[in-house]
Amino acid sequence: MTAIGMCFPRTYPAALVTDVARRLDHGGADELWIIEDCFFTAGPSLVSAALTSTERLTVGLGIVPGVVRTAAVTAMEFATLEALGPGRFLPGIGHGVQSWMGQMGVRPKSPLTALEEVTTSVSRLLRGEEVSFVGKEVYLDKVQLDAPPAVVPPILLGVQGPKSMALAGRVADGVVLAEPASAAYVRQSVEYAGSPEGFVVATFTAMCVRDDRKAAYEWTAPWLGWRIADKAPQLTALPFFDELRTLYEAGGEAALVGMPQDWWTAIGAIGTVEDAAAHLDGLEAAGVDHVGLFPDPEVEHGLPQLEYVLELAGR
Repeated sequence: MTAIGMCFPRTYPAALVTDVARRLDHGGADELWIIEDCFFTAGPSLVSAALTSTERLTVGLGIVPGVVRTAAVTAMEFATLEALGPGRFLPGIGHGVQSWMGQMGVRPKSPLTALEEVTTSVSRLLRGEEVSFVGKEVYLDKVQLDAPPAVVPPILLGVQGPKSMALAGRVADGVVLAEPASAAYVRQSVEYAGSPEGFVVATFTAMCVRDDRKAAYEWTAPWLGWRIADKAPQLTALPFFDELRTLYEAGGEAALVGMPQDWWTAIGAIGTVEDAAAHLDGLEAAGVDHVGLFPDPEVEHGLPQLEYVLELAGR
């Protein structure tokens, strides 16, 4: 069974996280996914608040940039969060947006090398090893955690692109795929990773549920148009992407509103609650283990979607 939860967008006030987490926990949802982006709220702090205010909810961290914290500090934070909610924490690490890394003076010469060194070092530290390592981005001199977790949580890499997916297949336990992660994109990503045994797949999926299907399409069309123009890899994996782009270039957002319903269902949990359920069925068939439904980034529009998250999780 695929675990169903909700994402906590970077634009939501930090103090809201405990209320959202409790509502999901009490309402029967499986998970809450915390989003860390520069320079918004800090992920580990929000994860801590969510874990300590709930009893059964799994809390995912998607993602911390590997080079912002040292590998030792990242391992310390992951071990601490796992201790706060044993078996309920899913940590993610990624490259981070390179322009943001440059703003902070931590942009690596090779993002792939940096992520491999960080992921390997953090994994070893979480297993309780004493680690000495001199790499291009990571330096550790006889570092060992005082309290490594009894059970090491799976390390997921928040990446995109063939080389990064292949890296995830080699050094991580799974991936967390950014929205709009369609079933086609999931299959492509797992293939790029080498389809390793036991590979964990978490996805964020765009969410806009309305009683009227057309209203949901109209609300989402501007965002979708931006992603089409940007040639988002999540969309280019779709078998109908060329047709989708041609449609948008010819008719703009109005053309997207009128495109085939099954295209919308493939792209996200967009439309009626039944449409959203059909999208989730497609992700489950593609082998997805965890889904974070990603609501509108504006609280006034996104937070009411929580009730639909609960309904979908209860199905």
